[in-house]
Amino acid sequence: MITSPDLAIRMRRADFNRALAEADLNAIGPLLAPQAVLVTGSDSAVISGRKAQLQAWKREFAAARRTVYTRTPENIVASSVEPIAMEHGRWQGVTAGSGHPPASGSYSAKWRQVGADWVIEAEIYLTLA
Repeated sequence: MITSPDLAIRMRRADFNRALAEADLNAIGPLLAPQAVLVTGSDSAVISGRKAQLQAWKREFAAARRTVYTRTPENIVASSVEPIAMEHGRWQGVTAGSGHPPASGSYSAKWRQVGADWVIEAEIYLTLA
């Protein structure tokens, strides 16, 4: 079954959100390109590479007051000339167990289709609240 890039990326994003909620590092790895880059929302720290991102998530999952992040896509634009797409949306971090959102904002993510799967190549976050 062939899935549109929009639907495929939304499904992959839902997988990522579920992995974050369940603290499932094994589910996050396949969603990231080997050289994926993440630029954080507040201090613009750059986390470069799948391995570095998995280490960052491992630390986040071990925190005493863990924040659970959810990304909600608003639109996805797929290229007609390359197997790439750009996702734009809103993100929110909620303190686990409290429901209190300590941070939120907007984000953009660049995806690339590799075989049948879409993987994240780059994400940039903007903290707005």
